[in-house]
Amino acid sequence: MSRILYSGNRNASSWAFRAWLALREQNIDFEEVVIDIRRPQRWKNLAEIGSFSPPAAVPVLVDDETVIFDSSAIMEYANELGDGSLLPQDIKLRARARALVAWQHSTLGKVCPCLSFESAFYKEKKQLSAGEISSAEWIYGIWQQHLESIGGAYLLGEYSLADIALVPSVLRLTAHHGVGESYPLVVKWVERLLNRPCVQEWLTQAYALEPIYCEGYFSS
Repeated sequence: MSRILYSGNRNASSWAFRAWLALREQNIDFEEVVIDIRRPQRWKNLAEIGSFSPPAAVPVLVDDETVIFDSSAIMEYANELGDGSLLPQDIKLRARARALVAWQHSTLGKVCPCLSFESAFYKEKKQLSAGEISSAEWIYGIWQQHLESIGGAYLLGEYSLADIALVPSVLRLTAHHGVGESYPLVVKWVERLLNRPCVQEWLTQAYALEPIYCEGYFSS
């Protein structure tokens, strides 16, 4: 059996982080190949990935002859390869989990776009605009509502793909604007989420790397 996850720099590849987390949380055995996606070598390296994966991006999971080239698909695959615990058994909760993952995939990355995943690891952070602060507070309010409606430790009660999908966004937003007392359940959720052993393993390696500065971060 050959199972390889083509990942990216620990302090830059948020999508690979999600795929990696799902595999690790389900105790799936895999080899990891880290692709350097820093400029200028980014384009050459990703072109090589494109020789076997249509999007020419990371993450990509190659399991024998099967190529899975979307982070959400890899997360679902990891859940099915494992014990299935990363999606709720209840059909409605399972739909909510998938909706949260899809929201992250399609929209949430556009909230505070200048606060990239890379910027979470900068020693010096930019001063947020009033609009960015308002957007972060809006997101915290949504997370608070989800946690209140479930009454559990995580967004859907038990740890799930929804939580995994949001880890990078939690990191980039809270690194710039802490969660206030108005969102007590979010405070506890963020602490619980970021202190999971697998999350800490990735982040420890990420913080040890030279920061990757994104153009326009300090001037935006």
